[in-house]
Amino acid sequence: MTLDARLVVNRPGFVLDIELTAAPGEVVALLGPNGAGKTTALRSLAGLTALDDGHVTLDGRRLDHEPPEHRRIGVVFQDYLLFPHLTALDNVAFGPRCRRVPRREARDKAREWLARVGLSEHVRKKPRQLSGGQAQRVALARALATDPKLLLLDEPLAALDARTRLDTRAALRGHLASFPGATVLVTHDPLDALMLADRLVIVEDGRIVQIGDAATITAQPRTDYVARLVGLNLYRGRAEGTTVRLPDGFSLVTAVPQEGPAFVAFPPAAVSLFASRPAGSPRNTWPATVTTVARHGDALRIELSGPIPVAADVTPAAAVQLELEPGRAIWATVKATETTAYPA
Repeated sequence: MTLDARLVVNRPGFVLDIELTAAPGEVVALLGPNGAGKTTALRSLAGLTALDDGHVTLDGRRLDHEPPEHRRIGVVFQDYLLFPHLTALDNVAFGPRCRRVPRREARDKAREWLARVGLSEHVRKKPRQLSGGQAQRVALARALATDPKLLLLDEPLAALDARTRLDTRAALRGHLASFPGATVLVTHDPLDALMLADRLVIVEDGRIVQIGDAATITAQPRTDYVARLVGLNLYRGRAEGTTVRLPDGFSLVTAVPQEGPAFVAFPPAAVSLFASRPAGSPRNTWPATVTTVARHGDALRIELSGPIPVAADVTPAAAVQLELEPGRAIWATVKATETTAYPA
């Protein structure tokens, strides 16, 4: 592994304690809610936050007691931190200059990297003259111009508008694919993680709760946060064959038998709503009450309370027909074949 780290940072009321690895050419995304410890982990890798325990090893070399400027690590911060008084060329040349590269050589390298990120015509512009997407590419070029073995990206697309974000994400994906070192990406945006990363590491409350590729994470979430992230209803209970009994006594019937602790997941689109109990209804049928109604893409997302909290997606026409509004009593059903059950 290029990166092998255990990061332990103690703060009042919070402890970060995670193990993190990344191979050459691999992009690992740290994903989690606000306050989970993602940025603390990134700063620890960069040497900007001291470890209370653990280690940071890069290409077999211990770095945790070395200052940031001695680590072969490039960092792109959320707000880019470009020097406002320097041109794009001099911003990118700053990294090599800090490593004592001669001025002319550093500027030549900066021109090369600005050309690679498509900014050859903007070398003399200062940050205020650049668009958000262009500033992001300058920050990326500055990080890569130091020939790092590890690249750290802290919410690199968060400051961009939706259209610029789409284009910049695609360009960033290409640059990361050609980067030979390891990359650690911190984000709270699932689309950024799914589009850019080879492996996802989910962090909650300073601990890793799930690791896997995008297909595994989206198909089998293991916490409520991950389930919401990928748009699934998730429940944990105890399985006996095709019946999973939840802690409050409610049971869900699944198509695939399991034994012991198990998760049951299904998408909001799998939930059907009826004004009265449907005849010949599926085995997963229960009364519910509408709590909220909100637009969700082309559908409406209906949040329901009842024996289990559940989200359902319906068309606007169906919402009108069923008179869905907060407080409305309704019946919900889910076919067993629409559920996914897997060991907890």
